[in-house]
Amino acid sequence: MIDIGKKEKIDVLAISGDLFDKGIDAERLRPHIREIFSKTGFKILIIPGNHDADSFESGLYYGEDAIVLNDTIPQDFGDARIIGVPYEPIEMEDVFSKIQSLKRSFTEDKTNILMYHGELLDLFFSREDLGDEGQKRYMPIKASFLDDLKIDYVLAGHFHTRFDTMKLNNGGLFIYPGSPISITKAETGQRKANMLTLGKSPNEYPLDTFHYERVIIEFDPFSEVNPIELVKETFQKLHPQAKILLTFGGHINSKKLGISESQLIDQLKVLVKGRGAEESSYQFSDIKKILDNDIFQSFKQKVEAGDYEAEKREKMLRIAIQAMMEAQA
Repeated sequence: MIDIGKKEKIDVLAISGDLFDKGIDAERLRPHIREIFSKTGFKILIIPGNHDADSFESGLYYGEDAIVLNDTIPQDFGDARIIGVPYEPIEMEDVFSKIQSLKRSFTEDKTNILMYHGELLDLFFSREDLGDEGQKRYMPIKASFLDDLKIDYVLAGHFHTRFDTMKLNNGGLFIYPGSPISITKAETGQRKANMLTLGKSPNEYPLDTFHYERVIIEFDPFSEVNPIELVKETFQKLHPQAKILLTFGGHINSKKLGISESQLIDQLKVLVKGRGAEESSYQFSDIKKILDNDIFQSFKQKVEAGDYEAEKREKMLRIAIQAMMEAQA
């Protein structure tokens, strides 16, 4: 992200909490952070999150370009005024009071930006969207708390899974960029950052960072594409930093392939080695006996002789296969 900042000639990098997972990580990594947070050409604003709330004591040095916002004192950068609200273990009523106390800090002649770390209750999310946090709520905030404040952008942390925005009643935007790497397996897909130009909508900036990718490969017993080749083609399209959560489904015809179910699984395990984030799920089945069945063959001939589009023809055959599998069971 520092390299991206240099390339894009940004003015400020905003880190809205949880730079570190634990306090011990901050102690171990601070010497390295000092190096990469110096001589960047821009300022790096950091607010503490719930994971690293105790990692930014006054006087700790994080690099010549790093500014830790441990209080709500405004920081002015050209046409922007930025106010950070560091994480505290407080309830919603106290969050409301804290936000309202900032009213006089925002100014009419600048673009006002609030850095925040917590849960926007107006957005639909599951507990997994917030990382491995359990059921506890972390600085819950409602969009209505901001209605009478001149806030143009809220740059928020804590929401992990995806880039998400919400239009505020005052015309501003509440922005979650998601986590820049996958922390849990619920955080799938290429990670993103928020590249913001004042006065414009946020842009999703893809990152070449580690992430999980959920992939489902369905085998088709009527396809001329060999299952192994299908898997190779799928893997070639994946981002090199992706670790795969892989499920194999559908059906195979072992007679046509010339290999058994177990032999195919052995070959698939070799292909997946080093790319999978966990043991793959093998849910496909060999339907050679059904495909050789006289009743199915008769049905297949009638379907192929009918005036059906390819998609409907394939759907009819799949329904017949499923029905015969259930009948056999």
